[in-house]
Amino acid sequence: MSVEQLKKVLKEEKCTFGLDETLKNIKRGKTSTVFLANDCKASMREKIHHYKKLGKLNIIELEINGHEIGALSKKQFSISVMSF
Repeated sequence: MSVEQLKKVLKEEKCTFGLDETLKNIKRGKTSTVFLANDCKASMREKIHHYKKLGKLNIIELEINGHEIGALSKKQFSISVMSF
């Protein structure tokens, strides 16, 4: 996914940031797409991919790091996992 597409999602969708909130929303059936930064920890990736095997979940591996995602999201922190 390109940076422009990520910017579009950030403007049009209500996004959730962080692993814990994303996992809660996956369990509730409120999340359909998860974005992972290229520097996301392996343990986080494994947890997300586990839920992909269980149901319909789209995982997008981004080519940018968490600091860049944070900057695009206008947050002052790094974002490794983001979903909507």
